Amino acid sequence: MIVLSDVLSPDDLERVRTGLDKAPFRDGKATAGSAARKVKDNLQARGDDATVQALARFVRDALERHPVFHPLVRPARWSNLIFSRYSGGQQYGLHTDDAAMRGEDGERMRTDLSFTLFLSDPETYEGGALLLDDLDGEREFRLAAGSAVIYQTGRLHRVTPVTSGERTAAVGWIQSLVRRQDQREILFDLERVRWSTPEGEARLLADKTIGNLLRMWAET
Repeated sequence: MIVLSDVLSPDDLERVRTGLDKAPFRDGKATAGSAARKVKDNLQARGDDATVQALARFVRDALERHPVFHPLVRPARWSNLIFSRYSGGQQYGLHTDDAAMRGEDGERMRTDLSFTLFLSDPETYEGGALLLDDLDGEREFRLAAGSAVIYQTGRLHRVTPVTSGERTAAVGWIQSLVRRQDQREILFDLERVRWSTPEGEARLLADKTIGNLLRMWAET
């Protein structure tokens, strides 16, 4: 579980919020699997709306530009992004996301990584924490607007009731070029070593090692 700060700037956030204020929303159960549907209580922007689709592309592009995102995630395929809204006691009970979903191209994709990008300032609502199951219990996330948490799909998680105000977020799923979490972690650690290494032979060796490991592990 890694937090990416400042994925969206204040101006970016204003653009997304203004667009969502004009967007049509519907019951979030429409996009939930059979088990999750029983515990899901929120609203979601309609994915077939042109404004919502443009905002989703805008958010995706912002994630792609973040300097940590690509070396951490190595995205191969994306789901359609979803904009969710919670208010008036709405929540999302304990659940796990589907192992396969429809990608942007309409074909089935494997879900390796999930993300939640917070769009509401935490001071403007009560509750609405994202709780992710970990080996030592639940970890809680109520991030600053514009920041995202990325975690391995398959973890049990929930969103606590929003008792006042309104919580809006963008959520999505990614199929990574590298299926296994331990291999992605090795590659990310090597990237971090590479970033801190001056230009020269040592950095070239890091480049070579990362490339060779990708040839071994990448799925095209």
